[in-house]
Amino acid sequence: MVIGNVGSDPEMRYTPNGSAVTSFSIATNRRYTTSDGEQKEETEWFRVSAWNKLAEICNQYLSKGRQTYVEGRLHSTTWTGPDGQTRFRNEITAGEVVFLGSAQGGGGGQEMDFPVPAEAASPESPSIDVENLPF
Repeated sequence: MVIGNVGSDPEMRYTPNGSAVTSFSIATNRRYTTSDGEQKEETEWFRVSAWNKLAEICNQYLSKGRQTYVEGRLHSTTWTGPDGQTRFRNEITAGEVVFLGSAQGGGGGQEMDFPVPAEAASPESPSIDVENLPF
């Protein structure tokens, strides 16, 4: 589960079998004070993939800057870049997306929730009954 701001306009494409997939980035911010009293801020970036009907909805309603809640399956990838540096990426396969704030970006506006069944989100993601979760 991640709440953050969309970092780039979504990009929708179709797989060879015709399934829609939309990708976008989302940034989460954490502000804290060090033991020395210094204010710090950290930003963590996630890549999000939404599938099928959820992909179409995300492509239509999301835009850069929009505050968004994403829930899904986390996948981390590590690789070595051409410069020899180790690279790391967090990717979320979305099962649910809730559009927060206004359509122009940022928070504070009307919340819009487009519930999509978990099985429609990704061809390989199982359906989860949230009523039976232990928390």
